[in-house]
Amino acid sequence: MTDRSAPSFHRALSAMGLAAVLALGPMATSRAQAQQTPPPANVVALSASASVEVANDWLTLVLSTSRDGTDANAVQAQLRQALEVALAEARKVARPGQLEVQSGAFSLFPRYAPPQQRSNGTTVAGGITGWQGNTELMIQGRDTQAITALAGRIGTMTVARLSFSLSRQARDKIEADVTAQAISRFRERASAVTQAFGMGNYTLREVSVSGDEPGQPVVRNMMRAQASSMALTDNAVPVEAGNALVTVNVSGTVQLAK
Repeated sequence: MTDRSAPSFHRALSAMGLAAVLALGPMATSRAQAQQTPPPANVVALSASASVEVANDWLTLVLSTSRDGTDANAVQAQLRQALEVALAEARKVARPGQLEVQSGAFSLFPRYAPPQQRSNGTTVAGGITGWQGNTELMIQGRDTQAITALAGRIGTMTVARLSFSLSRQARDKIEADVTAQAISRFRERASAVTQAFGMGNYTLREVSVSGDEPGQPVVRNMMRAQASSMALTDNAVPVEAGNALVTVNVSGTVQLAK
């Protein structure tokens, strides 16, 4: 018996193969053209930046205290009491954005005796002889006078370190103006390069605008003796805010044309 459907089946396969070739044809052609397309001519990479120096407006002050003893629970209780007293005093004057209070690190660790050497030459590790702990309180905000005055009133903790920085609100406000300056300088440089190459105008191809990340604030470590003397008085801690530098960078490419 002859299978009459075989020729039809082969014709269908041939048609499908032809359709596949026709479908892949434009794609293969476009890929070949893309590979043969030369890179754009007269493209120049440029960069420009602008910076503004502004006064720091955010103070971060860290108070700390340490306790030492033979009983871990007693040392921990003393640290907790010192922190609770400091928090109670700080909460009286706390104001969002102006004077904010936040508890910091709280650590407790054992103190070991030095290793001992026996008469037979072996060394025995020293055991735990006591416990030492430390706790911190962070006070920060824009009201420098209130923060430093508060540090002078807290008697259970002393000033460990302080730092000045630019608040996010102040940085965002000034960054808009600095960005406009950086973009203007980029356009001026693009125009100057266009004229230097004897071209008539330029077209902006791509551009990137980036601001500098807030750097590490200026930290001033206090000697423990100085910090203790400040904590015993009602005088505010003397500070100087200093300035911060806000920088915006603009980089990109332009294509020159006649």
